[in-house]
Amino acid sequence: MEMSFRWYGEDDPVTLENIRQIPTMKGIVTAIYQVPVGEVWPQKAIQKLKETVEANGLNLSVIESVPVHEDIKLGRPTRDALIDNYIQSIKNIAAEGIDTICYNFMPVFDWTRTNLAYEYPDHSTALIFDEEVSKKMDPVNGELSLPGWDSSYTKADMAAIMAAYADIDEEKLWENLEYFIKRIIPEAEAVGVKMAIHPDDPPYSIFGLPRIITGLDAVERLVSLYDSKSNGLTLCVGSYASDPKNDVLAIARRAFELDRVNFVHARNIKLGEGKSFKESAHPSGYGSIDMYEVIKLCHEFGFDGAIRPDHGRMIWGETGRPGYGLYDRALGATYLSGLYEAIQKASK
Repeated sequence: MEMSFRWYGEDDPVTLENIRQIPTMKGIVTAIYQVPVGEVWPQKAIQKLKETVEANGLNLSVIESVPVHEDIKLGRPTRDALIDNYIQSIKNIAAEGIDTICYNFMPVFDWTRTNLAYEYPDHSTALIFDEEVSKKMDPVNGELSLPGWDSSYTKADMAAIMAAYADIDEEKLWENLEYFIKRIIPEAEAVGVKMAIHPDDPPYSIFGLPRIITGLDAVERLVSLYDSKSNGLTLCVGSYASDPKNDVLAIARRAFELDRVNFVHARNIKLGEGKSFKESAHPSGYGSIDMYEVIKLCHEFGFDGAIRPDHGRMIWGETGRPGYGLYDRALGATYLSGLYEAIQKASK
């Protein structure tokens, strides 16, 4: 198990020097952020990114993410050319010795929250999703200002893309994912890249849009689309657990049994009423996920890929990118490493 950390590049207030000082830290999870969605990632840009990371004593372990263009998700005629570009990006990433790529197939919106600075009694702040608030949010007529909402869309663009999804139900989205998977996975397998699809976050429909990577049945179905270790998962326990119907440990165990866990996101959340939840500190006692059992599964199945502490709170007066401050994620990393060491030693 390789401890890793998400880094957003040179503009990230959390520096590589900060990250390398975290005990047990080995890897960086990052991406090329300046390339428009759908275009090929230049190999020289990937090479430069890798050199920057390695110059700071860390490995570039995972690319998160290579975004999937909406035309691919919608199954439009333009998708073949866009998939060709995606495949070339995979090849360029592989040429630089990077073997894991995280991606998602969420329509329009990436991870979505209703409040980016919910204040706990201890005055730390965290991301939360309030189901009732979300029902009142209007992506077409409202202000688009939350992470996961692509602010590059004008209101007219947003209205058009939302209208386009009116004809896409869950089964059609599965069909479009299957088409994509069957195109990219043989190519990824050929160059030694493990693709790791991230679950929908939250893992249920929002704003009337279909979402399909949501639970245990979805894991089984995804794996059945193409039989290859390269057709794998990002085991984001916080995302799966955000739906109270999900047994996140059962999902994790099955994913490990299928040998399709290519990357792990360790984030804890505290379930609320209905489908509401608050992101919490990483230790088990602060959330609804038994993180000890998650790390125990990583050890039981000999997981040797990258794991990263996912979203953290803002603590100790830190300001910056919501969910991606230094201090709480650093605490999370050392906590996860401590669990792993204890489990490892107890098993001998």
